[in-house]
Amino acid sequence: MRGDKDFPMVKIDFVIGLLAGVLCTISFFPQVVKIFKTKRTQDLSLLTFSIFSLGVFLWLIYGFLRQEIPIILTNAVIFLLALLIILMKVKYDLK
Repeated sequence: MRGDKDFPMVKIDFVIGLLAGVLCTISFFPQVVKIFKTKRTQDLSLLTFSIFSLGVFLWLIYGFLRQEIPIILTNAVIFLLALLIILMKVKYDLK
């Protein structure tokens, strides 16, 4: 199969990367919503989420260096969600 100049073929690795990233990103939404509703974060590890956030931030830099859109987009959103969880953890654990 060849794509023509008007409709280039989408590379399978791009689709797989984007789908993997979207699924990983979506997996954070239930946790964020649950924390937002319950205001409870006692069972979450601040150290774990901090290390995870640093790792995601490094993946984001890697995506920029490689100019890989799926890595950039998904890790940017995951990084923001992880930071939101950390902020809620700090806020609600101080109460």
